[in-house]
Amino acid sequence: MTVEKNIVTDTISELFATQEEGPKYRALAVALRGGVRSGKLAAGTRLPPVRELGWRLGMTPGTVARAYTILTDEGTLVAEVGRGTFVQGQAPSPPLIEGFRRLETLDTAPLVSLFTARIPDLGQVALIQDCFAAIMADPGKALLDYPSARAFAPARQAVVDWMAGVPLGPVQHEDVVLSHGAQSGISLVMQAVLRGRRPVVLVEQLSYPGFRRAAELMRAEIVPVPMDEQGIVPRALEDLARKHEAQLLCTSPELHNPTSLVTPPARRREIAEVARSCDFHILEDDSTFLGEGRSETYRALLPERGWFVSSISKTLTPALRVGFAIAPQARRGDLRRVAEYGFFGLARPLADLIEEMLRRPETRAIVRAVRQRNSDYVRATVNALGGHDLHWHEEAPFVWLRLPAGWRAAAFCLAAEAQGVQVRAAEEFALRDSFAPHAVRIGMNAQVPLPAFEDALGRLRRLLDDPPEQILV
Repeated sequence: MTVEKNIVTDTISELFATQEEGPKYRALAVALRGGVRSGKLAAGTRLPPVRELGWRLGMTPGTVARAYTILTDEGTLVAEVGRGTFVQGQAPSPPLIEGFRRLETLDTAPLVSLFTARIPDLGQVALIQDCFAAIMADPGKALLDYPSARAFAPARQAVVDWMAGVPLGPVQHEDVVLSHGAQSGISLVMQAVLRGRRPVVLVEQLSYPGFRRAAELMRAEIVPVPMDEQGIVPRALEDLARKHEAQLLCTSPELHNPTSLVTPPARRREIAEVARSCDFHILEDDSTFLGEGRSETYRALLPERGWFVSSISKTLTPALRVGFAIAPQARRGDLRRVAEYGFFGLARPLADLIEEMLRRPETRAIVRAVRQRNSDYVRATVNALGGHDLHWHEEAPFVWLRLPAGWRAAAFCLAAEAQGVQVRAAEEFALRDSFAPHAVRIGMNAQVPLPAFEDALGRLRRLLDDPPEQILV
């Protein structure tokens, strides 16, 4: 068995050596594909584990895993849980897309969930496994102690370095609290800010439901603020803030969920000035974390009252449930105490894992690959539905679709599910008694093969092109 494994590894090394310069993952994928087609890697051949092959070829396990994933997605390889990765034993089945086009009902159509975004594995699973192995190789006495602010300093500094391209204003690692995802970070900020028996929290007219859920747990009153094509309307914000003596505004200006609009810098400055004059704080949620080339955050515009929350869920993995809450420097103690009094802090191995991951150069490469894959799905959506009132951003994990006359959001969602496609209605982003437009949010589920994703969009397109014309009496 060992001799056979060495032969396979030697064959792959020889194939890889013939590749031209370029990204290593791509060169390895080309080499493996060529070996399969030429017969040098026969059907049923078990490929080396990613760590072993990475060591042999001088690359990270994540790079090898990314090449394996590309070939698995296209059907050249097959991954079997607990056994490994093998050359496909027979030609992959033809894409299901032609069959999908002939299916008309849920009884026969495969269900495709576009209810929320899902990211593919482009090397992050192997990366996480490798990082776990690294931190557990020498855990020391860390597994015997409670989490502490001092012990987490390296992890917090890794977060600061990771977010260096985001204009947050002056930031030190003491300003950061590691949370259990962005939703936990939102709750921590609310606990640090809100005071009184019935505090008031302002949210966008359509907004991420997690804002409302966290405010409800704080027994806060939630007030929606009107929006236009640039985001929150400053005059309406000022009127509502003064009327209700609001303490906090929750917003997503960099990429609004669900509409995908981006609030321009001038509008942000107007909103910041309203917050200053009306004496309320702003919590900015940037869970999509688009990275470079973005406008100043409210934390930079309002150093004394701007809070920032993000996570790795949309770029690396949602499974670890790790997020970051960043306080104004004058309020860092309040945020830290909320976390310490509530749950002491993240589990120490998890904090160490985040430090290890965020400091590795291949992690940024994986994030870029995830964004690129997401962009492929966004472009497919625009190609399929662009003739309708579609709002999108190339790196956003969702698009916003205003429905044509004849469709209500709830009815469209039911009709779409009958065709085997799940999407999310606008009502879910509005307060119970607030206005919701006839629109839906479509998530970029990149765990669905692109042909199947495109076919699901085709089913939505047929519904949009043929709205019902019933008259009920």
